[in-house]
Amino acid sequence: MKVLVTGASGQLGRALAASVPAKVGLVALDRGGMDLADDDSIRGAVSAHAPDLVINAAAYTAVDRAESEPELAQRINAEAVAVLRAACDKAGARLAHVSTDFVFDGTSARAYRPDDRRNPLSAYGRSKAAGEDAAGSDALIVRTAWVYAAGGASFVATMLRLMRERGEIGVVADQIGAPTWANSLARAIWGLALNGVSGVQHFSDAGVASWYDFAVAIGEEAAALGLIDKTINVRPIATSDYPTPAVRPAFSLLDSAATRDAAGVAPIHWRENLRHMLKEVQQLG
Repeated sequence: MKVLVTGASGQLGRALAASVPAKVGLVALDRGGMDLADDDSIRGAVSAHAPDLVINAAAYTAVDRAESEPELAQRINAEAVAVLRAACDKAGARLAHVSTDFVFDGTSARAYRPDDRRNPLSAYGRSKAAGEDAAGSDALIVRTAWVYAAGGASFVATMLRLMRERGEIGVVADQIGAPTWANSLARAIWGLALNGVSGVQHFSDAGVASWYDFAVAIGEEAAALGLIDKTINVRPIATSDYPTPAVRPAFSLLDSAATRDAAGVAPIHWRENLRHMLKEVQQLG
């Protein structure tokens, strides 16, 4: 089975490449190999590599900047997906597309299910919802949330930097979801893809957290591993205390139970996976 992965230099792209199953021949393309802003680049890459499956892990992810450049977000996250879908159809390839909890408005009283109504609050969320539509009903669409990995920009990397620089930090405590280690997400995507699953799926690591809870755990786990000198004070703040250009859903927990079953992966609590990721950071120095 030949699989083409886009966004190879990103957090998820790297994790997919590091966990590729033995039976898969992998072609991992960064922006130089497939530029989602260039229709000809998309068509050319799919035609040249003739994959059985394309996993689209590339995206415009600058949530706040998307408010000032919504056309670019729409171009990368939606219009390019339509071109990729057509190229896959022509090549006889299946498409797997990665989406986000930002397609929801955060008003649910329970974890969001794949068939729940979408109502994005931001330009980024609207572009990702449009990308789901462009991928088509027969594609595998995996919504995820709060993704982080060792290396590159992420909430974890930002927290580690701030904890080394400051004696106290304030972190939003009234936005609720679940952190997701890129390695964990990659394993789920491979399981879904190899099992021939299609349709909308939800995946995040097990458990529930606010950004504040996540930050406290990062501080405690990092201090235990010697990545920071000591656990600093993390102060809970309200979303209104930290205004951003993009409106974020206050509650975006994803119901991942059915996806775990379909992918053949066990639920692992987000804090356990955070510990594994920070050990990678420790090993990388």
